[in-house]
Amino acid sequence: MKVTYLSSAAILVEADDAKLLCDPWLVDGAFYGSWCHYPPLEADPEEFDDVDGIYISHIHPDHFDPATLRRMDSDIPVYIHDYRWDYLRKEIEALGFDVTELDHDARTPVAGDLHVNILAADACDPEICGNYFGCSWVEENPELGSTQVDSLGVIDDGEHTVVNLNDCPYPMVETSMRQVKQRYGDIDLLCHQYSAAQFYPQCMLDYSHEEKLQARDEVIQEKHELATEFVDLLEPEYYLPFAGEYVLAGGLADLNEYTANPPRIEAYEWFERNVPDDHQCVFLNSGEHLDLAEGRVSQPYEPIDQAAKQQYIDEVLSERVLDYEDAPMPDAEELYDRLPAAYEKFEENRQSVGFETDTTVLVSLLGDEYVELTFDGTGYERVRSPDLGSYDGYVKVEVDPRLLNWLLQGTEHAHWSDAKIGSHLGIAKQPDIYERQLYNCLGSFHA
Repeated sequence: MKVTYLSSAAILVEADDAKLLCDPWLVDGAFYGSWCHYPPLEADPEEFDDVDGIYISHIHPDHFDPATLRRMDSDIPVYIHDYRWDYLRKEIEALGFDVTELDHDARTPVAGDLHVNILAADACDPEICGNYFGCSWVEENPELGSTQVDSLGVIDDGEHTVVNLNDCPYPMVETSMRQVKQRYGDIDLLCHQYSAAQFYPQCMLDYSHEEKLQARDEVIQEKHELATEFVDLLEPEYYLPFAGEYVLAGGLADLNEYTANPPRIEAYEWFERNVPDDHQCVFLNSGEHLDLAEGRVSQPYEPIDQAAKQQYIDEVLSERVLDYEDAPMPDAEELYDRLPAAYEKFEENRQSVGFETDTTVLVSLLGDEYVELTFDGTGYERVRSPDLGSYDGYVKVEVDPRLLNWLLQGTEHAHWSDAKIGSHLGIAKQPDIYERQLYNCLGSFHA
């Protein structure tokens, strides 16, 4: 079996007589234009039209990338987890692909001797997800099944086994990992996350330069340490830290120095120092592979020239136009008209999850005007130049009005979670804590 690294979480797994492509994000501009690759990818999506299947772990655009799939043969079967909600399946089917939804821990043939087994990050136990995210509404409701958006894939050919954890968070994924270990025993290669695909700390408006750098380093350290839990539990012969690798483009390019996305050579050196030698760390340049049968890589890893990367950011990526920047600027009345339906959806979701907090959310509209959202069912207000000191707690969200106009119209136009992960939302908050369910509710602030 041979595993080729392409980009971020995109890998190609090949057996003697079959190929499976995983999470192909091969085109710049995910997350409304902000996420790009460096070095620029040489591989085109059309080059993978000969694969026997595609595994897509979850709906985030660096894993499910419509721009990549539109350039591929839609006759290729796509495998996903059978999630409680069908939005991923429907999005893929809208591109013309046939989708096979696999039950949790159901080893399934792809072609020849190659098999794929997709497990939910929360092991289809809603209480695991609920405990991780603080979702009290899932308690004592086992019929809900998987309420998480992530999955992991196990690919084997009867001789070698690859575990692809992509973005599955620890410790949520621990139960599924133990199921994999019990079923497969020896793991040849583990592919796992080691950095942070998130808005923090680069989007924090009330952090100084020094505070952002400190927070960045703390997040990187945390993600590296969590990654060692994956290795300790599954005990692979090789492990490949990957996923969440990106460069910000357009007007967001200046935020790159603050993302918790370290140079890969620094991550390699950290893992070499902190993981026992009986597990071999592997980093690969795009297009290079690890041959599990022969125990060798096609080419040793060559670190990126950081000066050349910065030059590319300055001269190429910073000039890119974000998707919404070509849209017309909405007027105030247009935004006002969208607020009632958006608040109704927001409040419906807030009540369904039973979430309350004294924190107030302030979302920018135009100029100095904001929409004020509370979590007590009393409605919303429009306020100008809000006095932040008058709130018990607040999360202030600055967003381009053109993107906000899309967000308020609904998920057919834009997703709040994608805007957040894509670093399009500037955020200031007091107290400086992360209330997961607050952002979950904000994600429903749309028609």
